Amino acid sequence: MTSLNSHGMRFAFGTLTVLPVRVTRWDREAARAGMLYAPLAGLAVGVLAALPGALLLPAGAGPLLAAVASAAAPAVLTRGLHLDGLADTADGLGSGRPAPDALRIMKQSDIGPFGVITLLFVLLAQVAVLDELYAEGWAHGAVAVVVAGATARVALTLASRQGVEPARPEGLGAAVAGTVPVWGAVAVAAVVVAAAVAAGAVFGGYGALHHGLAVAAGLLGAQLLLRHCVRRFGGVTGDVFGAVAETAATGVLVALALG
Repeated sequence: MTSLNSHGMRFAFGTLTVLPVRVTRWDREAARAGMLYAPLAGLAVGVLAALPGALLLPAGAGPLLAAVASAAAPAVLTRGLHLDGLADTADGLGSGRPAPDALRIMKQSDIGPFGVITLLFVLLAQVAVLDELYAEGWAHGAVAVVVAGATARVALTLASRQGVEPARPEGLGAAVAGTVPVWGAVAVAAVVVAAAVAAGAVFGGYGALHHGLAVAAGLLGAQLLLRHCVRRFGGVTGDVFGAVAETAATGVLVALALG
């Protein structure tokens, strides 16, 4: 079990981040463990993304620059993997083509108009929210970035649950789809929600409730997108996983900006 946990941790960090972690096993068991550990990879990305914002404000920078830095950092730490998946999924959904044609469009290396527009508005939304939160204080922005990072990856855990089939027989989507028991995915999601509540508690009782509800809202949005993609494409792909992660992260941030 300890060996499998080690392989799973390597799988999570090696596939979901640019951190120098080598994937030592590429099979269904390692993928299952890796997707269960995915929120830890998200936590690492969130902490590293929060650092530039938290450091820029005390150095005299404005909240907008801090927001841009914290929004850009996850793209660097993942080689833009999830943003690329979001753009490709938007192109596939926006094409209006049958599933096989839409999947071919998503597999192309270029980005179409739907992808460009989606990336533009998603990144604008993330920066706008973080600008508002950093204006309240570095802690508000930093905690939001960390919570969003973890939530984005637990959305991947939920998307990897049993019953969700791959749309293609190859690729990362096929490697992880259907590997995680439903009870395991729900348990991991519950832990992340509880952790978000604890993190929000530093801002008082309302902050605890607000952060917990924000995570729930982000995960709900991600699950709605996942459900639509499964119906539209006949299953999930690596691109869909990226879109689900970005949807969850953006949903958390928008929910934190409300109220």
